[in-house]
Parts: sequence; structure tokens; C-alpha cells
Amino acid sequence: MRTLALLLMLNVLLGGCASLLPKARTESPTFQTFDEARQAIESLEPQKSKLETLSSLGLTPDKQPNTIILTHADIVRRVVTGGLLTKDDLDPGILTCLNARDACRGWELNVARISKVRTGNFWSDFLNFKRRMETTGWRFNALILLVNDVVVYRGWGGQPVVNEVEVNTNPLGPLQEMGPAAVTNSR
Repeated sequence: MRTLALLLMLNVLLGGCASLLPKARTESPTFQTFDEARQAIESLEPQKSKLETLSSLGLTPDKQPNTIILTHADIVRRVVTGGLLTKDDLDPGILTCLNARDACRGWELNVARISKVRTGNFWSDFLNFKRRMETTGWRFNALILLVNDVVVYRGWGGQPVVNEVEVNTNPLGPLQEMGPAAVTNSR
């Protein structure tokens, strides 16, 4: 009877172990999808949209975490790259911003909704024989340039679909990392 109870408990433990693998999530507080973020940026009209519009869309640094505030010098470094581009190659909104000097500022938005889940056999993962990480979601970035609180340029990019699988295999399991550590410590 005791053996049966032990086998039953072991079966329950082994069966439910996959739920013990680590998980992580990164979420945008403003946008639920890549398309929501894209539509918000595309709704901005250069030379017309004002700071109030950005605020109502949740696109200001105080409402959108991970927004980088760019100075005029930062913008120059990003758009004027080693003489490859001439002024004729630049968007008129970028030129307006560059010509405005200190009245020009920019925001670089980095928004994501990423989920990382370790999947597979708990014991292989726990003992470091084989680890499998699945990363899914999306990443979005945008550049908004303003002169005197009026949008003069907006552009966006990113990854609408992120679907990555990383598999790490260590044939020696927990002993795999012992080799380099033993060599380093023996000196």
C-alpha cells in the first residue's frame, strides 16, 4: 500500500512539473497589439498634430514607458550619417526639425508585448541537460519629431510577429559548466 501511494505521488509530481518551468512577460501598458501602436503613430499628421494629440493617444514620455527623449544633437547624430545622405534625401519634417535647432526635440518609442516560456521536460531543464525557450509577441518602435510642440515627422518600424525558439543542449547536464570553472580555479 505504501509503495502504491509513493508511486501515485511521484506520478502526480512528474506529471505537473512542466508548470514549474519559468515564464516571463513584457507588456505595453498603452497598446495591446502591433497594429494599435502603428495606427496611433499613423494617425499623427505632420505640421498639424499637437502635443495634446500625443497626450490623448498615450504617446508622451510620461504615459509611455521606455520612451527616449532626444535632443537636437541626438537627432542630428541619428539622421545625418557620415555624408551618405544629402539634405535632399531627408524627409521635409526632419529638415524642419534640424533647421529649428533647439526648438526641435524628439521621442523614440520602444513598445513590446513579449512572452518567454521555457517548455519541455522539467527534469531535463532543471538538471540543465536540455532547455527550450519559446519567445512570442511583437516589438514596435517609432520616432516622433516636434518643433514647438507640433509634430513635424513621425515614422515607425518593428517586428509585427516575434516567434523564436532557443534550444540549449548540455550532454553533461549539471557537470557541463564544471570544466571551465575547474580550469579557471586551478591556476
